[in-house]
Amino acid sequence: MSMKGKTLVISGATRGIGKAILYRFAKEGVNVAFTYNKNEEEAQKIRQDVEQQYGIKARFYPLNVLEPEQYKDLFVEIDKDFEQVNFFISNAIIYGKSVVGGFAPFMRLKPKGLNNIYTATVLAFVVGAQEAAKRMKEVGGGSIISLSSTGNLVYMRNYAGHGNSKNAVETMVKYAAAELGEWKIRVNAVSGGPIDTDALKAFPDYAEIKAKVEEKSPLNRMGYPNDIAGACYFLCNETESAWLTGQTIVIDGGTTFQ
Repeated sequence: MSMKGKTLVISGATRGIGKAILYRFAKEGVNVAFTYNKNEEEAQKIRQDVEQQYGIKARFYPLNVLEPEQYKDLFVEIDKDFEQVNFFISNAIIYGKSVVGGFAPFMRLKPKGLNNIYTATVLAFVVGAQEAAKRMKEVGGGSIISLSSTGNLVYMRNYAGHGNSKNAVETMVKYAAAELGEWKIRVNAVSGGPIDTDALKAFPDYAEIKAKVEEKSPLNRMGYPNDIAGACYFLCNETESAWLTGQTIVIDGGTTFQ
């Protein structure tokens, strides 16, 4: 089944994993509606680039995932620009000041930081997926994906807040899959081991993480954004994954077994 002409909605696609996913879908002729937080200039560059390279339609919109209700107005705007919504990927994350008290050792965790991580990870997925599902129902189905990470499977220093929220969003994915299947909507998660992105580079122990991953992985390398993008494309392709729902696909270079 051709993906050409269908529409992907993805949050946080101006860099890293989100940008790689956007380009992977655009390359296959999929139209893209994507969000940015602050860098409107980069969003404009991406839009122009994918439209020129691949002949698809691309539009970008501001979104703050710490205010998940913004998704309701966002999808109203998407309705004006696109005829349908076929795929939704919840990708946007937060870091920096927003995670103070959430990215910390257990004894220094604070409610505000933990709440921010949970809001951006779980609540943003819920509201975004709800709005996407309403549109997918009208076109006979679709695919919804939440990005996750292996921080809920293996210990990572200072990662308790993120790991806990990733565990929660993977459970939410299962419930969404169980209830949206009657609308022919499949819901899955893609869980990445440490992926070499700007977000990871912001961690104070980035160099240590990178060295440890390269040592533990049988493939002797870090993960790259394109590794995650390929899994997301697979999960949205009805030809390849039509009976796959309620699952978490782990893309970790074999590190969680070590």
